[in-house]
Amino acid sequence: MTTESVDPAPRRLGAKIGRIAFLVVAGLTVIVVAAAFFVVWTIQRSFPQTSGELQVDGLQSQVTVQRDALDVPTITADSSADLFYAQGYVHAQDRFFEMDFRRHVTSGRVAEMFGESQAATDMFLRTLGWRDIAEQEVEALDETSLSYYQSYADGVNAYLAENDGADVSLEYAVLGMQNADYEIEPWEPADSVAWLKAMAWDLRTNIEDETERAMLVAETGDTATPDDSLALLEQLYPAYPFDENPVIVPRISTVPALETDAATASFTDPADDAGIQNAVTTIEWAEADTVIEAASMLLGDAGEGIGSNSWVVSGELTESGMPLLANDPHLGAALPSVWYQVQLRCSTVSEACPFDVGGFSFSGMPGVVIGHNDRVAWGFTNLTTDVADLYVEKVDGDEYWRDGALEPLDVREETIKVAGGDDIDLTIRSTVHGPIISGLTDDFTAIADGEVWADGTGLSQGETDAAAGMSGEYAVSLRWTALDPGTTARALFALNTARDFDGFRKAASLFDVPAQNLIYADVDGNIGYQAPGRLPIRGAGDGWLPQPGWDSAYDWTDYIPFDELPVSYNPSSGYIVTANNAIVTDDYDHFLSRDWDYGYRAARIAHLIERKAAAGPLTAADLRDIQNDNEMWIGKKLATVMGDVEVEGKGPQEAVALLRTWDAQNNADSPAAAYTNVLWSNLVLNLFANREQPLPYGGQGRLFTVVDALLDDPADPLWTNEQIDVSGMEEMLALSAEQAYDELVSLQGTAASRWNWGGLHAITLTNETFGSSGIAPIEMLFNRGPYPVGGGASVVNATGWMIGESYATTTVPSMRMVIDLADFDASSWNHLTGASGHTFHPHYVDQTENWAAGIQTVWAYTPDAVDEATVDTLVLSPKK
Repeated sequence: MTTESVDPAPRRLGAKIGRIAFLVVAGLTVIVVAAAFFVVWTIQRSFPQTSGELQVDGLQSQVTVQRDALDVPTITADSSADLFYAQGYVHAQDRFFEMDFRRHVTSGRVAEMFGESQAATDMFLRTLGWRDIAEQEVEALDETSLSYYQSYADGVNAYLAENDGADVSLEYAVLGMQNADYEIEPWEPADSVAWLKAMAWDLRTNIEDETERAMLVAETGDTATPDDSLALLEQLYPAYPFDENPVIVPRISTVPALETDAATASFTDPADDAGIQNAVTTIEWAEADTVIEAASMLLGDAGEGIGSNSWVVSGELTESGMPLLANDPHLGAALPSVWYQVQLRCSTVSEACPFDVGGFSFSGMPGVVIGHNDRVAWGFTNLTTDVADLYVEKVDGDEYWRDGALEPLDVREETIKVAGGDDIDLTIRSTVHGPIISGLTDDFTAIADGEVWADGTGLSQGETDAAAGMSGEYAVSLRWTALDPGTTARALFALNTARDFDGFRKAASLFDVPAQNLIYADVDGNIGYQAPGRLPIRGAGDGWLPQPGWDSAYDWTDYIPFDELPVSYNPSSGYIVTANNAIVTDDYDHFLSRDWDYGYRAARIAHLIERKAAAGPLTAADLRDIQNDNEMWIGKKLATVMGDVEVEGKGPQEAVALLRTWDAQNNADSPAAAYTNVLWSNLVLNLFANREQPLPYGGQGRLFTVVDALLDDPADPLWTNEQIDVSGMEEMLALSAEQAYDELVSLQGTAASRWNWGGLHAITLTNETFGSSGIAPIEMLFNRGPYPVGGGASVVNATGWMIGESYATTTVPSMRMVIDLADFDASSWNHLTGASGHTFHPHYVDQTENWAAGIQTVWAYTPDAVDEATVDTLVLSPKK
């Protein structure tokens, strides 16, 4: 038997290759593991310490920070100074990058962080001058209020003294890839106060509507007479339906005149003061079509869904015999949420340390914005009054026309600093009305370039003829209450310490910008409402369209005196509902607005309160159920009219048949809700957008009213649209129904039983900075979702979406709360994301799923309840 020899060389080579491969794999594994540990360490190194003890500079005594299972802090201190110091420290722990970004926005300095892509937005925001106004407001603060802001800033800076860069937040590590030279600056009181201007922008009401109307007039001026154009405007922007939907204050209560101090803001005629490096990777920020859109991306869009619900119910209607108060402000979706839950407690409540308050704060500001103390609860909704006007000016060089004479423009120079780029010089020009904003935005520039007229408001034909005889060019300026120094920076502290309705109203008298509906309840069983705010009294015009700046007759002449503003105290109805609807009827002594929300949410809330109260005493659970109501008013109307419409094809016919048994609730799992909303979208686009001359189709509450009137008038010319070959209401409805079916099939398949509104309407939480960076791995670090949600536009559960863009949720009930005045510990709350602004932190989005489901968490308030709910305790001690 012969044995063949085997050459050992290949075996040795194979073993060697195996060893090399093993070493390579092992090396790669070590690198991957090391990289993973580095990423995890980089992410987690900024997570704050929430238990144990920390010694910090600047405290007078120990402060205790107790956090519950949702990381919500209750801060207890011996003095007001230590209390706000600790609030600043805790806000910085959880949310400093958000705070830092916001102050760059309000200062018009975003390009210093993110480069040239933000320069145009900075120019617009710098023109508005928010930071300068905030600094003036800080200078005017009383000594006590200023000490609170300074203590808060000291607390923020104490945290920054011990933490820098990525130790503060992961965002700084990512920012360093593009802007390695960026350094965090110390916090200042004006950084806090300026955020109020950003909130005023978010709640700016009708600037866009006024612009839309002016553009429509200019665009139709060549093809229609002034009367025809105005008739079209009146049809597209109809009056509030007083005969169908409620007002907030049907009868103004008689209450004692309020004694206000001399520091309360008063009207000032503007004429009295004419001085008004290459990165490792390049982040491609999402680009906006206009500067206004860019500003909205940073600050919040005033489009579909911005508003709020709030209501308060007397003990006469409740099971406990004490009031219940509910609130859910509707704002642009943000990650992290604009709200930060907190409780501020003086260990011994006294005149020197008067705080025992809990609720929702803004990171970057001391105090509590919405919530309750041990006696009083309050909530906000946007007042929706018209506090901003556009003026068409005639400008000649560095002068502008005013009552037949040229006057000098106020001119100031600013410098926009750009990370990685050259500085940009900016010249800001202002008239007596405010800054000139044409030349900065496409829409405002178009108004200046076009002929805008109206009958009684805006530029009449006579005014246009008069302007033609003046030298120079047209420009557009902005008169807005937020561009004057005010007193809101003091209002929150007064609200936090109010003991009764008189104290509540005194706080309201300071709450000038942004103007808000304020609802009230107290432990004595009283309920109330106060309209606050700096609300202008106008001259010749009403601000519905741009007005002639060269004629002082159109100027504002004063503000409505506080004691003449609508107020309600213990109304006979037993409840007060505010949902951005009209405050009073048109026989009120002063003009407030023509651009209210149209009242569908308010009507539904009032109906549900009355229906539930008729069935039995109301409970906190009933109020939470009302907050989650999904009824779509226009959906009911469409379901009725579609029963008489003939559509072609088995699929569209089966889709329309879904409406026959639908309960009109936009529930997340509803096939009928999905079809109805897609049908509504197609109908609106066919009526208004898909035309040779497109018409405005923003604001679904407004469109509910417009389309409702159209459905009652089949002969209206708007039902005919040659662009899509449709003649008459029947054809328009049939085409829209068939298109809706095809669209929904393309989105969710042919099986109607599997259609669902929640999938179409889902919300993706997008981080307000790096979440739209254009780099997918970075966006994945910071964004979360999608989460399916129900509700809709002009629905009580107000999850807004933009017709013509997407069904996805863009505006939200940013928080929900129900306060039980019989037992504060039986109250409940929730907000969109979580306490933490640190991505991957356990409390980054831990409230979101409950928010989407409408589930609120018990709100522990009393010391015993807080102690029982506490899972972490941090003691802040003076540094030895």
